[in-house]
Amino acid sequence: MGRFARKARRERRAERTQGGLPPVGLSDLELLSLVLAGGTGTLPAREVSGELLARFGSLAEITREHPASLARVPGVGGSAARRLGAAREIGRRVWAEERREPRLYLSGPEDVADLLQEEMACLDREHFRAILLNTKNRILGIRTISIGSLNSSVVHAREVFKAAVSESAQAIVLVHNHPSGIPEPSPEDLMVTERLADAGRILGIEVLDHVILSSTGYVSVKELGHL
Repeated sequence: MGRFARKARRERRAERTQGGLPPVGLSDLELLSLVLAGGTGTLPAREVSGELLARFGSLAEITREHPASLARVPGVGGSAARRLGAAREIGRRVWAEERREPRLYLSGPEDVADLLQEEMACLDREHFRAILLNTKNRILGIRTISIGSLNSSVVHAREVFKAAVSESAQAIVLVHNHPSGIPEPSPEDLMVTERLADAGRILGIEVLDHVILSSTGYVSVKELGHL
């Protein structure tokens, strides 16, 4: 039995006896070795992982490669290529689920930014949305109210609160993006905020904040003292 075969067997035996390692804090090489352990034939997983990282440069580039291309790398083969493909698909599905399932609760404008900034900051037109909340600030839903132009969007109170009433929301957070990259509110933004807050008071649905997102950051109208 060759030296590499003996080393590969030791790696597989260590993996079984340790019951798996927690992934937090591991290097890219260590993570990749865990994925490939047991599937690289006679070559040790760590050596194959090092070859993959040296050849493609990063985990992201490795996962972008077609499995057939990965299988041609010495020591990888079809089994390890399938493992890498499965790991990539798991990551894609987890990401998709997280995008579909928003944060359950909001505690401040930073939560709104965490939830929506990555998506909305890259939009080329203004999108105006309402986050619908119950009495404990649990998210009931996120509704797109209007899609406007590069620097404006038309927002009607009836559309905002129609969505809120239909979901029995007790409060809402207004959100829109600035494609210009400058998140500071315009005079029109402040007027819309005031108008919708007044409408909410009549209906008993509080407007908690109006968060403006851009590629450079976010601004809370409430923190500016306008709510």
